[in-house]
Amino acid sequence: MTAALLVATALMGLAGTAAGAIAPVRFRIALSSALTIAACALGFVVGAEVLHSGHAAVVHTTTLMPLASFSLALDRFGALFVVITAVVGICAMIFRFGYDGQGLASRTASSILPLFVTSLLLVPAASNVTTFLFLWELMAITSLLLVLTDHARRSEVQVAGQWYAVMTQLGAAALILGLVLLATRSGSQSFAVIAVRSAHLPAWVRSTAFVLAVVGFGSKAGAVPLHVWLPRAHPEAPGPVSALMSAAMVNLGVYGIVRVGMGLLSGGPAWWWLLVMGLGALSAMFGSLHSATSKDLKRLLAYSTTDNVGLMLLGVGASGLFADTGHRALALLALVAALLHVVFHAVFKGSLFLSASSVHQAAGSTDLDQLGGLLRRMPVSGPIFLVGGLAIAALPPFCGFVSEWLLLQSMLHGLPSGDVAIAVAMPIGVGVLALTGGLTAFTFTKAIGIGLLGLPRTQDAERAGEVGRPMWIGAGLLAVLCLVFGVAPFLVIPSVVDAAGAVPGLHLAGALTRGWNVALPGVPGMLAPGLVAIGLVGFGGLVALGRHLVQQRPVRLTEAWGCGRELQTARMEYTATSFGEPLTRVFEDVLSPARDVDVSHLAESRYYTEAAVIHTTIDDAFERRVYRPADRMLVRWGAVARRVPNGSVHRYLAFGLVALIVVLVVLA
Repeated sequence: MTAALLVATALMGLAGTAAGAIAPVRFRIALSSALTIAACALGFVVGAEVLHSGHAAVVHTTTLMPLASFSLALDRFGALFVVITAVVGICAMIFRFGYDGQGLASRTASSILPLFVTSLLLVPAASNVTTFLFLWELMAITSLLLVLTDHARRSEVQVAGQWYAVMTQLGAAALILGLVLLATRSGSQSFAVIAVRSAHLPAWVRSTAFVLAVVGFGSKAGAVPLHVWLPRAHPEAPGPVSALMSAAMVNLGVYGIVRVGMGLLSGGPAWWWLLVMGLGALSAMFGSLHSATSKDLKRLLAYSTTDNVGLMLLGVGASGLFADTGHRALALLALVAALLHVVFHAVFKGSLFLSASSVHQAAGSTDLDQLGGLLRRMPVSGPIFLVGGLAIAALPPFCGFVSEWLLLQSMLHGLPSGDVAIAVAMPIGVGVLALTGGLTAFTFTKAIGIGLLGLPRTQDAERAGEVGRPMWIGAGLLAVLCLVFGVAPFLVIPSVVDAAGAVPGLHLAGALTRGWNVALPGVPGMLAPGLVAIGLVGFGGLVALGRHLVQQRPVRLTEAWGCGRELQTARMEYTATSFGEPLTRVFEDVLSPARDVDVSHLAESRYYTEAAVIHTTIDDAFERRVYRPADRMLVRWGAVARRVPNGSVHRYLAFGLVALIVVLVVLA
């Protein structure tokens, strides 16, 4: 039954692609979106069934690919990612019914988008090297084409597409090398066979394959320093595509690291997981810092994706480190925390990207310095963004609080330890989690306070109105899940535990949920999210009641952030740039901001200043110091290489002779 549903998922997605390519203009968007929603619904059903029953959905055929078999085997671990993708995909497609920006309504985009979603649903089910690489490349190429949908009108889209193409193909090259190395050394392409035989492989083969997997999957996850495509591609991609890329596609990078490191290779030495934790700590710190100092809303969200991927990698690395030192219960607890954050990040980041796209469509910009006052003008989309911001800031009673609390507990209970690696790594992880939490709260205070509250700073923001119903329904469904999972995490935690338990060698001493509460088997500690929510509601009610009883005179209403003044203009309020300026100065050595002052003088006299405008730009340090120099070096090499094919037959024959001699020497 599950195998048939898995095939039906693929066929329904392909039907959506065909509909987008050949359907008439008036039916194209509705038909392709509806078929994609059906594919996601089927994917959700098959994923939920596998999670519930534990029986894998297996599809195997030798007729689709020449010289190789097309093989799918969806187990509980992969099923979790299929369910996540299906939920985000359904909401993104509902949102698309009302979204008409950035070229997504074209015939090309309408046919590619269902194919992209279908590849996202099938990647976690791939069970051999050829199938996995085929689906992975299909996902990468379709996402690239979707990023480029608006390339004809804006040159920034072309540049973003070039960065994304280069980084995704570098990651693909690393994956091909790593998986082919494992397949050739194991004598089989099957993941199941590789997992059995990997224990007998030489240490250098295992370590090389793992490092290549971390590079390949880390580039797709947006881990630092392989993240540079993320803040470029997300601001230029259409809204539903941004949501799918951040809330579903980057998750597959985390999936791949766990699948290879803990599944195919059955764990490894401590330095593997210290490497993963190091990448996670660097990603979390770097992403949260740039997110806090960004003024473009979608760029801010892109960097926060890097931040949250870092937290996921911290949990994965801690799990591998605990498993290597024999702490199996803590290893599963840390992996559950990481996977739970994967689930919740998909929910709140999908909601944030979709509502940010609503802001872009309503106000014509995602520059926070050009927004303001949108909470009043967008009475549905504004609160949806607010809920997502509170969830990503890990504030109760929303879902981000539960996953970050569980991640914190898993690392805290690893101490004290006699193992040096744990004793050093866990305090650093706890510190990173605490610091990034503060920076994330700062970031979304800025985004909400400046973008939604205050006064509008431009005429477009002043004229903004609520978007169509499909758009706020798509984003709102994810916002509702932020609250539901925050109050009742027991709805999703057992499935996450089952998915993590599919990793060999990990087990819990008891249940992770007790009624409505989240427990920690084997260690002291419990969280009652429902009671926390009731307490917050009760406290808010008491404050409101007390204010009503003791208030002697009517409250004077004024503009938000108006400091009680009767006269308030947008120029008196903080901008995103000025709000983040203190943080920019504190971390100036890391951010290296570039400042420029434009001074204009009065026409009557150059001695009198009419206006002075300060521009602050912050470049990505890795892009500036690593990738741009590498790009310049490649350009120089290309210029030299173009001189070689000068049309001389004698030179070409000489090259052939040298190559033949080298081959003969190597073979001899």
